[in-house]
Amino acid sequence: MFSNAIVRPPCARFGEGLTTINLGAPNYARALQQYAAYCKALEECGLTLTRLEADERYPDSTFVEDTAVVMRTLPHAQASALATSPTRAILTRPGACSRAGEVESIAGVLSRFFSELHSIQEPGTLDGGDVCEAQDHFFIGVSERTNEAGAHQLAKLLASDGYTSSFVDIRTVKNVLHLKSGLAYLGNNRLAVIDALADHQAFRRYDLVRVNAMEQYAANCVRINGYVLVAEGFPKFEGALQNRGYQTISVEMTEFQKMDGGLSCLSLRF
Repeated sequence: MFSNAIVRPPCARFGEGLTTINLGAPNYARALQQYAAYCKALEECGLTLTRLEADERYPDSTFVEDTAVVMRTLPHAQASALATSPTRAILTRPGACSRAGEVESIAGVLSRFFSELHSIQEPGTLDGGDVCEAQDHFFIGVSERTNEAGAHQLAKLLASDGYTSSFVDIRTVKNVLHLKSGLAYLGNNRLAVIDALADHQAFRRYDLVRVNAMEQYAANCVRINGYVLVAEGFPKFEGALQNRGYQTISVEMTEFQKMDGGLSCLSLRF
């Protein structure tokens, strides 16, 4: 269960941010409208939002998920219970140098909520978008933004709190910037996963909801307190979720898609 989320609106320089795809420049006014609808959806899921000011220094700063990973201390007697509240946050070290300052700006906010803050250290790099929590296990993507050194540092920190982890190398997977561009945990030992990753050995013991290539962007969905946020415009995937009993909330994300962003990227949830 989640109770809080940290969000930051896109700044006026949003269109100057990093992107690996060619979908045209984002419409800033429309991005603000989509961001507002996204925040409303989070509140509908029962979250209290900490709303940060737009940061004109960093065009990508609306994607706050990349700046930190949240951890809970697992009960030793029953590790899978996840009965405790989040106690520590790990500040990342983004793989894109232009985003380094975003971490410093988020650290003070996180210190209000977490008793411990740790940091990924050089030569490691890590983006939060490459980290997918699946109850007491974490999938860590090795990507163009997260290197092996950063992945190993995170795995060590996770192990100290009783979590297991596995690495998923996505460097050769086309059109996938971060691991969570193609993977989401839906609870109940179930994953949403794109076809290009579905046969990876790390996912063999999971029930998979496969996302075909035509709707690949939809794989970046977010389960929050009994709801699943999905990007609007992908009816086959949303229907597959509804057929499995999930209550979905669709949010238009076209302007964020143009900048390699998705639903999970726009908040830190805990």
